[in-house]
Amino acid sequence: MSGLFSRRQFGNLLAAAALGSAALPATAAPPSRRKSMRLLKPARLRPGDLVGIIAPGGFTNEAALAKAVANIESLGLRARLGDNVHYVYGNYAGTVEQRVADLHAMFLDPEIKAVWAIRGGSGCISLLEHLDYKLIRAHPKVLVGYSDITCLHLALLKHAGLVSFHGPVASSTFSEYAVTQLQNVLMTPHDEYTIEMYAEHAPRTVHGGVATGRLIGGNLSLVAALTGTPYAADFKDAILYLEEVNEEPYRIDRMLTQLQLSQGFRNAAAVMIGVNENCEAPEGDSALSLDDTLDQHLQPLTRPAGVGYSFGHIRNQFTIPVGIRARLDADRHTLTLLEPGVS
Repeated sequence: MSGLFSRRQFGNLLAAAALGSAALPATAAPPSRRKSMRLLKPARLRPGDLVGIIAPGGFTNEAALAKAVANIESLGLRARLGDNVHYVYGNYAGTVEQRVADLHAMFLDPEIKAVWAIRGGSGCISLLEHLDYKLIRAHPKVLVGYSDITCLHLALLKHAGLVSFHGPVASSTFSEYAVTQLQNVLMTPHDEYTIEMYAEHAPRTVHGGVATGRLIGGNLSLVAALTGTPYAADFKDAILYLEEVNEEPYRIDRMLTQLQLSQGFRNAAAVMIGVNENCEAPEGDSALSLDDTLDQHLQPLTRPAGVGYSFGHIRNQFTIPVGIRARLDADRHTLTLLEPGVS
């Protein structure tokens, strides 16, 4: 029996005991964002900075943790694991209480300069009503991740005004392209920075043109799931970016329809779809193709829209500062950040 399995059993026992003896974090009234809340940018990362690794969603394992530490050290940074990253409760990395505690502790620790999710998975949505947004705004730090971390990005932007970063999780397999984009956004920021798509990706223009707006979006499943909640993405006049993985076209159609019915893509400044891995229908199925499904929603628009940009559940992905102003050129397939995401 492996050490990991024993640790997992131990984590399950502790988590079950925690549920039986301690209440979940207090559920506050849904936070309301003041319209005048100033966008808050965390400090840039510098060589030697300490990065906190947390597991706010799905559970992890020792191999992934070792890989995450090595990844962070390869960037010239130092790594520290959250106290609760080894715990397992069902599919989650511990109870809601344990995962919230790790996130709050990392933001409170003055030595920690960035908080990096080791993976996505599922479960981040359960943290949102228990987070202390005033605490997070009072201690702004870089937060990095994608997939299920979309929930945290959207909630922190809306209720703490904090710019966070849709980028590789700590246990990703880093590529040269991904590292370059990550460093240019987090460590050597530019007043204006144009992101070229990865050479092997083949973006497709649905509607050409140029649009400017705030960057809002993330994983489609989570953006759709937050619709109608206090944490929903507000993509009016924004560059809406969406990506998905392992979902058949009919499910993507349903989620896009939910967003269309709730806010309407016509209200966005532009729509940018990433690389959607393994999202075609099974061979021989009569379903629409992924492109046909996406085009049903994008072709009726009269604003820039494109598919196949270099973000998503892929190795070669660029890092997106959530909430900052950017310019999308749907003909040239470039995204230009019009301000740095860090201070």
